[in-house]
Amino acid sequence: MVHFSLFFFSYLYIQAHHGDWFGGKAVGMAVLSIGSLTANVYVTHLHAEYCREKDSYLPHRVVQAWELQQFVRHTSAGADVVILGGDLNMHPQDLGNRLLRSYTGLRDAYLETDTFNGCEDGVTLIADNPFINKKELGPFEKGIRIDYILFKGSSKVDVFCDSMSTTKGSVPDHPFPYSDHEALMAELRLVSHTPIETGREKCIKEKDSTAGRVAELVDIVTEARTEVKVGLHCTESMRYTAARTGVMGLALLLLELAIAAVPWLALGAEQPFPLTSFYLLAALCFAILLTTFMLYILYTMELKSLQGAEDQMRLAVGSLQENLRGFPLAQPHVSLRKPPEGVSVMDQEE
Repeated sequence: MVHFSLFFFSYLYIQAHHGDWFGGKAVGMAVLSIGSLTANVYVTHLHAEYCREKDSYLPHRVVQAWELQQFVRHTSAGADVVILGGDLNMHPQDLGNRLLRSYTGLRDAYLETDTFNGCEDGVTLIADNPFINKKELGPFEKGIRIDYILFKGSSKVDVFCDSMSTTKGSVPDHPFPYSDHEALMAELRLVSHTPIETGREKCIKEKDSTAGRVAELVDIVTEARTEVKVGLHCTESMRYTAARTGVMGLALLLLELAIAAVPWLALGAEQPFPLTSFYLLAALCFAILLTTFMLYILYTMELKSLQGAEDQMRLAVGSLQENLRGFPLAQPHVSLRKPPEGVSVMDQEE
């Protein structure tokens, strides 16, 4: 089975000069049968950064990461193996990356692999690539790692990354590379899961692990929600500017209409302005009014997308905090063994 889902917030509506506006962003899924196992394989491409110092797309990329983790979690509930690959346009410790991996439990093949053969530090956007602008790399002179293969197993099977490799610049015997990004390849090994812990030990271990994971998720989602609020504030400001400019254009257009009505109201009066200038100014006012009206609609759509994601994150934080309260605080271990003969409990405490 194959499925394709477009991110609701797949590009910034007014940035038509950036490539993401034309391509849009989405996630694809293929469900594979590997013997008796079911593997969900995902491929995606998130919004580009363009400028790390002034990253106006950060809230939008965080929202896309939020949508992506929801899609992966909801569609992979019955999968034994989950694999996600693609250009996330995020550094390993970026907020959206942490949000995605923490929520889904996906592991980074580069960090998990036993052997690696590729560019130094696993970078996938190298400085020597002729298709990129070195200035966009900023302080990262060697390049950046923004393409990933992520994976996880299940209660039935463990997944291990035996090896991983990337292309290294130019195509063999040619002066040009395959792409502006280096390609990734990982060899994954599936091993049937055989738990070794006893029931009580496993239960304690899982509770401790889950409590720590939930606490981490609370922090990450709270941080993501804060970033989305920043995007909301900026978008509201831009929508207000568009509305104000539109009102000014409307006022000027109404003024022109009033001037045009002078010859009709005062019989015999002549038009005070040259007709050519009058029509050009009217066309300009109408263009301003139409443009600002469209911008207002686009900014409103953007606001609804950001606000919807922020509302979901707020509910998620509340739910996670409620779950966190259900975990008992760590208590010191108290021995229940009977004290030796002749030794009182008071003596033991001393």
